[in-house]
Amino acid sequence: MEKWTEHLKEQYKKIEVSSEAKKRVEDGIRKAKKERREKRIVSFGRFAGGSAAAAVAVIAVLSNSSPAIAQAMEQIPVIGAVSRIVTLRTYQDQHGTMEAEVEIPAIGEEEGPVPANQDIERYAESLIQEYEETVREMEGEGNYSLTSKYEIVFENSSYLCIRIDTTVAQASAAQYSKIFTVRKLDGETVSLLEYLGNDESKLEAAGNSIMEQMRAQMAEDAGIIYYLDSDMPEQDFSGLTGEESYYFNQKGEIVVVFDEYQVAPGYMGAVSFTIPPEAVGYQPEPV
Repeated sequence: MEKWTEHLKEQYKKIEVSSEAKKRVEDGIRKAKKERREKRIVSFGRFAGGSAAAAVAVIAVLSNSSPAIAQAMEQIPVIGAVSRIVTLRTYQDQHGTMEAEVEIPAIGEEEGPVPANQDIERYAESLIQEYEETVREMEGEGNYSLTSKYEIVFENSSYLCIRIDTTVAQASAAQYSKIFTVRKLDGETVSLLEYLGNDESKLEAAGNSIMEQMRAQMAEDAGIIYYLDSDMPEQDFSGLTGEESYYFNQKGEIVVVFDEYQVAPGYMGAVSFTIPPEAVGYQPEPV
């Protein structure tokens, strides 16, 4: 990223900007500052506010003032520092006492396709397919519901974390969470292993930290049970695969999320564990 920034700086220095273009830039900055002082905030999904408005104003003027600048702008990373999340569509269906509602979020694509959107849509389609297959199998009779909602659980200049929580209710209810951690540089979904630099030793250390936390919690509270150190070791939690859902908390630390029944009995619900940076050797995300 640092090399990329220097590259753009060099390109910028070589571009001759007309006096008219400079005036338009200065007018744009003054206008943005005035709007910031008046605390006008444009809300559409998640916008950052005044400083972002100034940046957008400058980019818009520059890209229209010179073909060379416009070409350079086309190479800027997909998402950038400002993200806009929208509900792409909502799937709704009802057959008697069987119903489903699935929200499908998407990252705004004004600056180019965002690969993570395809991952999110594929996941949503798998939920819809599950519901429709259940309706066919039960011939539309019986009690069954599937509800899926999303929220933004973390965002900084480098990453965006979208959490999708799904509840399936039949004889009993089960909860599932899927988190898409998206790298703003290229719009790609980043797995836990990738975030740790594809370093298996760091992934193993993160798994060991989780097991230590599990043991500490069980020792402190008899009502807490994890699938660990049991008489069925083949079913116990033995470490991370690197594909688990994760996000960053308000300290920028990694939080790994497990679905209901995945590492603990159903009554424990979905569980999560914070990975201490010192235990694994990673730098917390700036917040």
